[in-house]
Amino acid sequence: MVFAQTSPPEVITTRLTLDEYRAMEETNPERHEYRNGEIITMSGGSESHSAIASNFLIYLGFLLRDTDFRLYNSDLRVWIPEYQCGTYTDLMVVNGEPEFNSNRNDEILNPMLIVEVLSPSTEAYDRGDKFRKYRSITSFCEYLLVSQTEPYIEQYHNLDRNSNDRWLWQVHSHLERTIMLHSLNVEISLTEIYRRINF
Repeated sequence: MVFAQTSPPEVITTRLTLDEYRAMEETNPERHEYRNGEIITMSGGSESHSAIASNFLIYLGFLLRDTDFRLYNSDLRVWIPEYQCGTYTDLMVVNGEPEFNSNRNDEILNPMLIVEVLSPSTEAYDRGDKFRKYRSITSFCEYLLVSQTEPYIEQYHNLDRNSNDRWLWQVHSHLERTIMLHSLNVEISLTEIYRRINF
């Protein structure tokens, strides 16, 4: 079976049933996104990509350690029912208990915060179609797009949890800045996110 790489991510690939896709993901060392039957191979990340995601996970995990929020890395998929899409985030936070898709324990339905570290091959998708799909999740209310080439983070926050069309956009572009994560009511500094990253 041959799969296309995510460069560009819109490449149509071999079609599988959802059950075939899930069985493949349990044993395959590569990660694949499921888009209504189409399978997209996700490219591996760079050292900077991995380090930034790890920094975020470690520091945010410390801040949330005594709360009801649960933090997950890229091992779990987000399942987006409206689009029949299973995808991996760099980091996601759930409020309280995770809701799983049917009897699965590897597909989360209720992320509230999602973080994506941008890569050249997936940046347009993360900003566009992927963000549109995420917005169909009722619990989802905050999105961070993190550059790995400069200290630059774009933050989207839903101002109205009863609506999906009032998102506030804010840019954070200096290492001395802190970001208020509205959904979690915590602040995180760019210095921590970009710790030991050389630009």
